[in-house]
Amino acid sequence: LMVWLRRCTHYLFIVVVAVNGTLLTINAGDYIFYTDWAWTSFVIFSISQTLMLTVGAVYYLTFTGVPGTATYYGLIITVYTWVAKGARFSLGYPYDFIVTPIWIPSCMLLDLAYWATKRNKHSLILFGGVLVGMSLPLFNMVNLITIADPLETAFEYPRPTLPPYMTPIEPQVGKFYNSPVALGAGAGAVLSVTMAALGCKLTTWTYRWMAA
Repeated sequence: LMVWLRRCTHYLFIVVVAVNGTLLTINAGDYIFYTDWAWTSFVIFSISQTLMLTVGAVYYLTFTGVPGTATYYGLIITVYTWVAKGARFSLGYPYDFIVTPIWIPSCMLLDLAYWATKRNKHSLILFGGVLVGMSLPLFNMVNLITIADPLETAFEYPRPTLPPYMTPIEPQVGKFYNSPVALGAGAGAVLSVTMAALGCKLTTWTYRWMAA
């Protein structure tokens, strides 16, 4: 009974991490309205999504030990986010209010790193972490190109009650010169390695707890 209970607790933890990834998307996705700060917010959005994805996917992947599990995890949080997107849209929010990140290709790279190195967790931490960190901002910028222009959306749905720290300043210029993709990928590639290591450590702690 205790083994069954602990396994259920583990899967519940995975669901909680996935739900938190979804909530993080909804909160960070608000950046589309802050037109003057959109590209700065994109960097923060990319880093937060990368770290949340990495720790959850690596934990799930190393717990099962089956390459492909990270992609399944990415699919779970993608479905959750689309459900949340549909719910918000039904409440009158614009369709592009929640921008569903492109998680799955980055998860596939994580699985590839794990499979290609014969399930070596140290290679997963180093190679997988870097691959996720560098790829996710790129995939998401491609994703953003396909949605409505943030400026048009902001004018259609004004937000008169901006918090003080988000009060727009003069529009920023040179948004591609100060590349948000490069900034997000650079920071994400470094920090994701730490998050991948944490994901592996969570698996170790879980197995110890299950064996107690």
